[in-house]
Amino acid sequence: MRRTALLVTVTAAALSAAIAGATPASAVNSYNAQPAPERTEVGALLVQWDRDGDPATPDVVDWYCSGTMIDRDVFLTAAHCTTDWAPGARFYVSLDQDVDGALADARDAGLSPEQIADAVGVEGTAHTNPAYPGNSADSQDIAVITFDSAQAAEVDQRWDFTPATLPTAGQLDAVGSRALDAAPWEVAGYGTEEAERGPGGQVHPGGGVRMKAELGFNALNKTWVRLAMNESRGYGGACYGDSGGPNFVTIDGRRLLAATTITGDGPCYATNVVYRTDAPSARGFLADFVDLP
Repeated sequence: MRRTALLVTVTAAALSAAIAGATPASAVNSYNAQPAPERTEVGALLVQWDRDGDPATPDVVDWYCSGTMIDRDVFLTAAHCTTDWAPGARFYVSLDQDVDGALADARDAGLSPEQIADAVGVEGTAHTNPAYPGNSADSQDIAVITFDSAQAAEVDQRWDFTPATLPTAGQLDAVGSRALDAAPWEVAGYGTEEAERGPGGQVHPGGGVRMKAELGFNALNKTWVRLAMNESRGYGGACYGDSGGPNFVTIDGRRLLAATTITGDGPCYATNVVYRTDAPSARGFLADFVDLP
């Protein structure tokens, strides 16, 4: 799981979506990364969409981003993961450990795209921050998938999870950079690995399996946290497909979903740039969907 700018998955379709906006974050599937079966609140965002010009029959389904359950019926992800899709696109969430494997099994069984989506995930409704794409100081890059009562019951029936804990307003500022530098940071997601040389240039292998990696703290900005993912320091990081996924920090024994993966360096070698969930803009959006601490 290494991350790249606007880390969306590196399938051909995902790359086209990523190129259209900021660089999406990638996977935690690389050096110093480990499987994360215990992080059951972390899931993958699947999209069923049309590419043959007939939106009445969506013909593609795949996973594209990561995210986190922040309530029994709310899944937090990134706005660049829910925008620029063909009309009629449908959004699903899976909390499986190996989403790519589940999709492959469903395809091998000869299921239709709609059947595959229902077999692997639970459909919800996407809500994209209307202020997205914002600006360089505040990208407003945040979205949620919500579930009605029947859909939420299905999520509960299929997966056992405890929603992530969000920070209070301005909590990272209150803690301060020195304490944040000393605190443990961890990124999780389904993204690809750092860049490797392939026959046609750089490729990003892997993806589709929930992974985690330790990160280091670099800097705290108004709406961003910059995190180090240098291999030489024992860190891993995010990459394409990790967009929208969580970056946890443990403060006073409490594990907080401090920020969501948004972007970083293209090869996924050095920096994870993540959107603070304690910032006023993020909280202003989230307040319509979840009770905030």
